[in-house]
Amino acid sequence: MDISTPETTLTVGEAADRVGLTTYTLRWYEQEGLVAPVGRDSAGRRRYTAGDVNWLFLLTRLRRTGMPVRDMRRYAELARQGDSTLGARRALFEAHRARVLERMADLEEDLKVLDHKIDAYRRAEKETR
Repeated sequence: MDISTPETTLTVGEAADRVGLTTYTLRWYEQEGLVAPVGRDSAGRRRYTAGDVNWLFLLTRLRRTGMPVRDMRRYAELARQGDSTLGARRALFEAHRARVLERMADLEEDLKVLDHKIDAYRRAEKETR
């Protein structure tokens, strides 16, 4: 006797809200091959599982950190191929991590310039009072 309960699923709108995307962007991710085909209910409407939502969270983080869509697509392809691609996926993430660290270093330098200008304006304002 099966007493398990069916997994709770989300509509496209609910999934988009959960991960901070628009429904348009979510559908675009699907069209670009970044998301595996999503299950559908009896009426043919998309239904997103917890696993689908976790995958979308990862994609949004990769995009937010500046990963190009082509690399995201490559990662998705590799992930679908299974454990034989673990090394390739790690290498892809390591290369992206290095780019993120470079960008962070650049942003820290940019922030120093902003802080310098803010301090200069504060000093100038005090002198004009």
